Amino acid sequence: IQDAVIELMKQGRVKFASGCSLSVSNEVIREIYANLDFFKDKILLRPQEISNNPEVARRLGLIAINTALEADIFGNINSTHVSGTRMMNGIGGSGDFTRSAMLSIFTTPSTAKDGKISAFVPMVSHLDHSEHSVKIIITEYGVADLRGKSPIERARCIIDNCVHPDYKPLLEEYLAMGIKGHTPQNLKCCFAFHEELAASGDMHNVDWSKYNK
Repeated sequence: IQDAVIELMKQGRVKFASGCSLSVSNEVIREIYANLDFFKDKILLRPQEISNNPEVARRLGLIAINTALEADIFGNINSTHVSGTRMMNGIGGSGDFTRSAMLSIFTTPSTAKDGKISAFVPMVSHLDHSEHSVKIIITEYGVADLRGKSPIERARCIIDNCVHPDYKPLLEEYLAMGIKGHTPQNLKCCFAFHEELAASGDMHNVDWSKYNK
């Protein structure tokens, strides 16, 4: 339970929060202690074995919303590692709820670093949540509802609805280059976005001809 949840409680938009810890700023924890009469019936802290229990989450029919660091066009999610190696944050409880929720949603800005990094790539460099657990992806450009779709249909839906316009042509080309099959990956090119970021600092510079030989 973080600062944003406490602010929503003050606004009357969140009535109750259950979790295993308060990870709030010093200013906010002081505010909570100073207003315990207001918060005491709005926050419940329990051991993680209860708050994150998959059976409880499933029984409640939760809608789980978590953050993606990176997603690929088939719906796999990287929540933790930049370029597959540098850890930005832990997985937290996202796995517990993604797999057990009635509806699992991931949100992410479509780009980072002034557009030099696309949040959507041909293949994630590290996998925390597989396509089988991810139902919906949302960016500032729209919503990709992946339920009931084949891998190719998921790719089409993500590119059309969530990818930044600058990167749509590159990902369209990648999808067209994919090896014929259920999931049309191209193993020569699937990490080209990451390799170009390491080489030039900008994923815009991907040239498929360098990889697809």
